[in-house]
Amino acid sequence: MSTPATPAPTATPTARLDSIDLLRGLIMVVMALDHVRDYFHFSAVQGVDPLDLARTTPAIFLTRFITHFCAPIFSFLAGVSVYLAVKRGKPKSQLSGFLIKRGLWLIFLELTVLMWFGWDFQINLHLFFFATLWALGWSMILLAGLIHLPFRAVAIFSTVLILGHNAFDGVKPESWGTWSWLWQFLHVSSVIQTKSGFTLFAFYPLVPWLGVMSAGYCFGRLYDFEAPQRQSWLLRSGFGAIAAFVLLRASNTYGNLTLWASQPRPGFTLLSFIDITKYPPSLCYLLLTLGTGLVMLAVFERWSPRWIQPLLAYGRVPFFYYILHIPLIHGLAWLTNMVRFGQADFTPVHGTPPPAAGFSLLVTYAIWATIVIGLYPACRWFVGFKQRRRDLTWLGYF
Repeated sequence: MSTPATPAPTATPTARLDSIDLLRGLIMVVMALDHVRDYFHFSAVQGVDPLDLARTTPAIFLTRFITHFCAPIFSFLAGVSVYLAVKRGKPKSQLSGFLIKRGLWLIFLELTVLMWFGWDFQINLHLFFFATLWALGWSMILLAGLIHLPFRAVAIFSTVLILGHNAFDGVKPESWGTWSWLWQFLHVSSVIQTKSGFTLFAFYPLVPWLGVMSAGYCFGRLYDFEAPQRQSWLLRSGFGAIAAFVLLRASNTYGNLTLWASQPRPGFTLLSFIDITKYPPSLCYLLLTLGTGLVMLAVFERWSPRWIQPLLAYGRVPFFYYILHIPLIHGLAWLTNMVRFGQADFTPVHGTPPPAAGFSLLVTYAIWATIVIGLYPACRWFVGFKQRRRDLTWLGYF
């Protein structure tokens, strides 16, 4: 995570930000594939884990695997954006206030609006999912304080959290006694059943997600440099992280909750090798995903043909896209199931699907493409609306 000590004059801001928005747009598009798969693909609807090597196929496995890159890269880029805001002269006190308010806003939406009107289509005050927006929200709140520390301290914090958290994989929640729930929220992806009847799904334990966004903030310093120097550092850092992933994963000693093993079916040994832990994100997982993200940032600075420019619309209003695509996907699935089966009371959250529910992978991809393309006009309109109405401060929360 080291960067050169003395920056050269800064490069053109427009080209720089376009590369960030292009990558963010790409991962938002890929992210939707996973959510479409949840509601439409037959194996997901029937409750089959796409990463279960005994039951999956290479195509299904890789469809799930490519979406692994979305959450860490998005969180990382959010940290980069915070650094760029500081460089543009935004007072840190003002920026901290914004990060705290936006973080709380994301947490609130995760546990209420998106759960009740997106994922589940019902208001259930005893069921809560602590997932993507939950982790992003707390990461923003923490970063609101970290930006006031010396840069070196933030870099050390991020490095220790990312590299060292797997050392605590053996710590069980039970060892915390009555505080077991805290360790589950911090480090163990699990379901928490409370005595008062609440069911809490801690999908995104906060460690090391908190370190991913602050690591992005640290890497934001690369944008103090001219493009050739910055791209060189992005490529070296990215390929270095990927190489570290290969070596660490091959050692089967540290950095992932599960070990890889030789498989009887052709190609499945490779699938076992890249079957890396997302909940919580292991060191191997972060080395591969963030390393790839760094390489892509450099690539998009050097290469951005016209045909990928539509990604900018998704990347410039990612939260707007996010809050639209979940109810749209679920709503389309609801209508489809009502037509096919006369019922739609089953979702990835609850319910038992009919044996024939779900579609092939090819149909799932077609539905994904249709939804992504269908959201493009709305995203493009919202980009223009935000540019025209900079006087509306509340737009900053979208």
